[in-house]
Amino acid sequence: MDLEDIVYLVLLFASIVFGLVYREIEDQRTKKLVGTVVGLFVTFMVSGFHIVHSFITVFINSLIILHLDKRKCHLISFAFSFLYLLFFRTTEYFGIPYPPDHTNLIQMMLTLKMVGLALELNNGEDDIKEDTLTIEEIFHYSFNYIGVLTGPYIRYKTFRDYFEKSSFAKLADWKQITLQKIKFIPLYAILFLAASSTWPLSYAKTDEFYEERSLLYRFWYIWPNFFTFRMRLYIGLVLSECVCTVAGFGAYPEFAEPKPAHGPSKELKRLDEMTEKEQKEIGYSFETIHNVNPYGAEFCPTFRESMKHWNMCIQYWLAVNVYKRFPSKRYRTFVTMFVSAVWHGVYTGYYVCLCGAPFVLPIEDVYVKLVLKGRTGKTLYWCEWFMVVFKMFFFSYLSIAFHLLSLDWVMHYYNSIYHIGLIISVLLYVAGIALLKLRKRRTTSPTAAVRSPNKDADDNERKTTTMTDNGIKTD
Repeated sequence: MDLEDIVYLVLLFASIVFGLVYREIEDQRTKKLVGTVVGLFVTFMVSGFHIVHSFITVFINSLIILHLDKRKCHLISFAFSFLYLLFFRTTEYFGIPYPPDHTNLIQMMLTLKMVGLALELNNGEDDIKEDTLTIEEIFHYSFNYIGVLTGPYIRYKTFRDYFEKSSFAKLADWKQITLQKIKFIPLYAILFLAASSTWPLSYAKTDEFYEERSLLYRFWYIWPNFFTFRMRLYIGLVLSECVCTVAGFGAYPEFAEPKPAHGPSKELKRLDEMTEKEQKEIGYSFETIHNVNPYGAEFCPTFRESMKHWNMCIQYWLAVNVYKRFPSKRYRTFVTMFVSAVWHGVYTGYYVCLCGAPFVLPIEDVYVKLVLKGRTGKTLYWCEWFMVVFKMFFFSYLSIAFHLLSLDWVMHYYNSIYHIGLIISVLLYVAGIALLKLRKRRTTSPTAAVRSPNKDADDNERKTTTMTDNGIKTD
């Protein structure tokens, strides 16, 4: 574990502990001010004079959001924020020192918040009007210590509700939900330390790795690399959720069925009409700030579904701001992953990894039809495990590029294993298509019709056993 990881963890735990104090502040205006001051302190501690980048991002976006045409402000905010993010990551070419890594995290979250706020205003959601939305309010939303460094992404509506519906935060059972989330952190930490010390990523950048290790070992190395990444991600995202739960942030009544990042999705009027007695008698949910589901990410059988369990609040932002608004249905999945790559950084490895994901989905779709469709009982159980291995292979193969970053190292590694993953992908797709065609010919042949007189009944049975695809739909 390097120094940056240690600083990251210290700030997370400090934010969790501060939440015990923050939740007790009664005056909501004072509470908002204190949260912003603490957030600015965290930003300055990790950024120093580079905090000016954060101020520029918020100030320019405030002018765009408040003074430009509401029909276009979200597009202008998107263009400015991502262009500034590109400049922020290439400052050395302009004679400006490169900002610290933690400042990069802050800038990433501010980009999502500013563009998301512009879109909320563009949609006219939740009665956001100029008389209530001011530069001061945008500043508070941008720099409140909850999520300023680590996420999760939160809508302005959720931020506003935290102060206007403060009773939710007080009544929610934050202790139980926090313990449920944090109890697995020691396990993730042990697994991370064990894996990272035994199979460090840095080893894949040594001469010994390429000159003395076998082809099979180099190819196998993608598995421990991705495992280490997952454990590290789980630690950061779960602790980020705990920062929210301790403070009571993102708590909503269960009847409103809150969704990650989006917030309540049903009976919105009832939220404003509830009496104090009703508020005390109902259950509360922190699903709004739920950002990762480790069990689902590990064990759901498909690549498509697993993506929904990683960084769920960021997935929401991408779905609402990019996927659903992109005019071409044919290319919207690729464009969404491309925007995600741009958001992550300028290194080639991000683009190889994230833009490679859409090409996995057609292969997976073929094998969902071949392997899962029509299966039941133990057969379905073992077929799902086959798909889990299939899914993890592709995740692992792509993620090595995400970690090697530069084009030279990415190509050096893939060349050293002769692009086996790409070859396997092509072979799997070709073989899968051939098998599907063969199955179709068999089921439509006259002989098959004789063997299966109850074809309609068989089709209905297969439909009931087909797995539901909850991922991003591709057209």
